[in-house]
Amino acid sequence: MLQTSSVMISDAMRWISPMWLCIWHAACPFQRFILSDFQRCKVEVAHLVWQSQGETPCACCLINCRNGSRTVTLYDTNLPDVTAADFEKVDLSQYKWIHWEGRNASEQVKMLQQVEKYNQSCPPSERVTTSVEVEKTRPELYQLFCYGDVVFVSKDVAKTFGFYSAPEAVKGLYRRLKPGATLICAWAEYGADAMGPDKLLVHSDAFSPETVVDTLGAGDTFNAAVILALSKGNTLPAALTYGCQVAGRKCGVHGYDGIV
Repeated sequence: MLQTSSVMISDAMRWISPMWLCIWHAACPFQRFILSDFQRCKVEVAHLVWQSQGETPCACCLINCRNGSRTVTLYDTNLPDVTAADFEKVDLSQYKWIHWEGRNASEQVKMLQQVEKYNQSCPPSERVTTSVEVEKTRPELYQLFCYGDVVFVSKDVAKTFGFYSAPEAVKGLYRRLKPGATLICAWAEYGADAMGPDKLLVHSDAFSPETVVDTLGAGDTFNAAVILALSKGNTLPAALTYGCQVAGRKCGVHGYDGIV
């Protein structure tokens, strides 16, 4: 069985084609479905981490036909997350961008430190860019703020710190980042705001579809689109706008096919 991990690695030889570190167990229909979908979407699966114990977590997603909102009911299991030891086996020279979704933060910090150490031995053109997402309101995840060249923070986390808009969150939380990093916060129908090393606030309006059909994964779609744009050398304002555009298109269709 499979659990997609907290680490997404982008192939340096492609724009941003994602390769996931995953954890597997015994063969089952879910495995065949997931593998087939990865292959259809040209997702690289060479760095899977196999486990002999555990079950695949299962999420039931309910989409509201009237407004496109979603409710996720998760059946969590004992399948382990990717570890720093797993990550050590990755050849970092093959990648230009690595993204972490905050999960097992203590292990993820070790992974980020591995990349930092690697980057110290490389010329600037060969260094790996890192990004992290702090989405869940779990205090142990907040240590990830000071790692990553790009940090995505969710509306829910921002509110736990007392910020009730994206501009407030970006300005208030930026001090938690390492020097030279970029902070990005999306705020649903209010668009998104960001701040880079120049400390200038950047904003993009939302691009809402005529009819909201399915919002499941809109945040992840936004993150991926911003990473794609930045990895191709776009400016922060352009990347933020592109992220909002793609996320808006995603909300207007079921699934993810054809949104780019």
